[in-house]
Amino acid sequence: MSTQLAQDLEAEFGLENPVLPYLRKDRIPHIWCPGCGIGTTVNCFARALTESGLDLDQVAIVSGIGCTGRVAGYLNLDSFHTTHGRAIPFATGLKLSKPGTKLVVYSGDGDLFAIGGNHFVHAARRNMDLMVVCVNNFTYGMTGGQVAPTTPLGPTQTTMPYGNFENSFNLPFLADACGAVYVARWTVYHVKQLARAMREGLAKKGFVFIEAMAPCPTLYSRRNRLGDGVAQVKYYKERSVIKNGADTKDLALSYQGDIVVGKFVDRERPTWLESMDEHFTKVLGQRYAGHGDEHGKD
Repeated sequence: MSTQLAQDLEAEFGLENPVLPYLRKDRIPHIWCPGCGIGTTVNCFARALTESGLDLDQVAIVSGIGCTGRVAGYLNLDSFHTTHGRAIPFATGLKLSKPGTKLVVYSGDGDLFAIGGNHFVHAARRNMDLMVVCVNNFTYGMTGGQVAPTTPLGPTQTTMPYGNFENSFNLPFLADACGAVYVARWTVYHVKQLARAMREGLAKKGFVFIEAMAPCPTLYSRRNRLGDGVAQVKYYKERSVIKNGADTKDLALSYQGDIVVGKFVDRERPTWLESMDEHFTKVLGQRYAGHGDEHGKD
């Protein structure tokens, strides 16, 4: 919806898009291409925030670099647009300094799993209390369509002009193996399920991972003659199979093949801060003050 159309509807009928209160309206229109799926994921996230009942003053969103990295700049929350691949360590530092804040990392497959891959692995291993949303469009959208860690075998990219021959990550399996307590995958066709997963993720304590598959019509789809964004959403509709609780080892994606979606992992284990408190309480006893938002203040 354009800014002018939204203003006209509000003036004439008293109608307001329910997502608008979550956006920095002065930064609209956005930079995303027609048919891009990132905006749909933001809509789902806004609805999840509405249903979560969270105090928005206690929610912060951190993004890295790339098309999805712009999400932090558009949301009307405490937000941080950080350096390439460093969204998770930045969010970790923020969480440790303000433990009462709900931290959301919102970035793309290249930012999170190429230059940022080591940070993802260790944050999941530690069970840092973060919700990580990865918009997976199988390419580097902002910098020209290079091959990404999630690009399946076969399609061409600017750095793979004769087709990709590198195996890609199975993101849910990676998150599961590293220790994430909640793992889900949905596409931008599955808007209700994606919004529900985000709402559940916001309520979950520990490392949460949600993969949101989205089209990149300008680079990935056009280069591989897959049609526009609508064509890719039709593909998501026709080839997606919901298998909640599926073994994450079986969730690898192939080029334009079947897509297994659902909630795959939902378990409990102590967060990093809880483990730290338990350990130092045993070792130091009453000498250990524990963590908290008031720690370090006069």
